[in-house]
Amino acid sequence: MAFSDNFFKRVEQKTNVNKETILDLAKKLQEGNLKDEGTLREVIGELSKMTGREVSEENKKKIIDAVVNDNIPKDIDKMI
Repeated sequence: MAFSDNFFKRVEQKTNVNKETILDLAKKLQEGNLKDEGTLREVIGELSKMTGREVSEENKKKIIDAVVNDNIPKDIDKMI
């Protein structure tokens, strides 16, 4: 899936996370096992640090369940 520069600009405006950081994280995700709870917790933790937003244990569980069960939106561009 290719994202436009406009997408990255909108993400950066909302999160203060630059395109290079996003792409580095995406590479890590591609190399990791997204069905593994430990990997997902690590990624959530990194995103939390990058954005300066704390993620509650309840929300972590919801995110992990959604990813493991393939309940994530197919058009992420519209979410941003």
